[in-house]
Amino acid sequence: MPTSNIPRSLGLLSVVALALSACGSDHGDSGELISGGTFTAAVSEEVGSIIPMSAIQPSERQIVNYAYDSLIYADSDGKFEPWLAESWEIDGRTAVFHLEEGITCADGAAFDAETAAENINFHADPENESLHHGSRIANGVKATGKGLQLEVTAPSADPFLVENTGLVEMVCSAGLEDPKSLEQSSNGTGLFTLVDVRPDEYVFEKRDDYTWGPDGMTADTEGVPDRLEIRVITDESTRANLLLSGELNGARVSGADRERVEATGLEYTTTVNPVGQMLFNERDDRPTHDPLVREALALAFDHDEAAQVITDGNPVEFNSVVTKSPFLCVPEDAPPWTIPSSDPARAADLLDKAGWELGSDGVRHKDGKALELTFIHDATSPTHAAAAELIREMWAKVGIRTELRANDSAAWSESLYETYDWDTGWVQTNAGTPALLNNFFNGRTPDDGGVNFMFVDNPDYTKLVEQAMQAPPEATCDYWQQAERALVERYDVFPLTNNERPTFMSGALFEETDYVEPTSIRITE
Repeated sequence: MPTSNIPRSLGLLSVVALALSACGSDHGDSGELISGGTFTAAVSEEVGSIIPMSAIQPSERQIVNYAYDSLIYADSDGKFEPWLAESWEIDGRTAVFHLEEGITCADGAAFDAETAAENINFHADPENESLHHGSRIANGVKATGKGLQLEVTAPSADPFLVENTGLVEMVCSAGLEDPKSLEQSSNGTGLFTLVDVRPDEYVFEKRDDYTWGPDGMTADTEGVPDRLEIRVITDESTRANLLLSGELNGARVSGADRERVEATGLEYTTTVNPVGQMLFNERDDRPTHDPLVREALALAFDHDEAAQVITDGNPVEFNSVVTKSPFLCVPEDAPPWTIPSSDPARAADLLDKAGWELGSDGVRHKDGKALELTFIHDATSPTHAAAAELIREMWAKVGIRTELRANDSAAWSESLYETYDWDTGWVQTNAGTPALLNNFFNGRTPDDGGVNFMFVDNPDYTKLVEQAMQAPPEATCDYWQQAERALVERYDVFPLTNNERPTFMSGALFEETDYVEPTSIRITE
């Protein structure tokens, strides 16, 4: 599943040096900067809610990102800089942030530590059904603010308390009081303010009073545009054509049209996408509840061929299941686990051992029931569809019947969080911290209000997570990496391959972490 379809939880610094892996990069030469004008960009998926506290799709989070700042800025290499907070420290279970002076909201109100505390407490309250509850903001976290000093206290040890808190998008008080008002306008401390919502288009204007950007950036910095026009353009060829004609300044093109766009010499940024991550539904009423079946599925297809197909010939190996900024606890050189080579013969033996006998019809059966699996994938991805078809053909050779189901945004939410009617597929948890992964692989299941949509219950993983949460900062990553290995070895996740997603720039420059960063946008000649 694309990153766009993971509800309620998104990504997550420690004051100590944790292992980071840079998965964003820039390609090309910069042009002469021109201040003012309009920056026009595209998002590639439909946009629903843009309320910062509940928007869940990446396209929605990109729209939110243009108007809301956080306490800490994380760049494309996973490095942290002051933003709304000029400094911070942690003492035991309490993190203290010292805010910049003179920050104001889009509605003119002052932004102070009390407002920041309101944000943290909003996300900490389960009644508010915030996407950050249980991920960036743990249940039981409490925040207090006075003047420019914000204190955030966790109910128990949290090695990522500063990170979790520091990357929350800050909404101003009036917006927290009336979240629905944020569907048609914004109320944050961002460089840009949402001024108009049109069909498939969002228009922002620059705040001339903005002086608190990362690394001294202000509204008067050379090259900053006066206006943003963000369009929803789901067809990749259309995005490519508009880039080449100069009608778009920024858009993602990662499929068949990438080669022709790249051939023109346009600059681009890249992020890593876990396009070839396979997950499994482990509810006790599904065949994939059995780890023997999950292992068999992982071994029964040609890994190299599938990786080539799903990445359109550009596979990128996993270093970790943590694949987005700020890349906390990601090893620098190699993953903390290995995946076995393809082995259809062993896959057949595993299915025999699990009680699925091969019938005369070429399909395996158990207790009178055929081994039929529902394989879900992204409806908008041509490589997902082709790789899913390849999987079906290879699994058929070991006696597995497979129904392929292409999901749009609504179908993802329904399958994973409502009906639970799926077995496996190209499904992705695109997280920036192992603590966020914990919510998906160890937290409450959807029928209990959680996001563990795979219904994973891995005792080894749970024990290692508990040790990671109690460990001192310098030791926590080792436990998290062991925990990740426990997931892969039990086939709770099968990380086949990543690919790179390029976002091309035409007449503009910008930095991209998980999203285009608004304070980095510069218009060029």
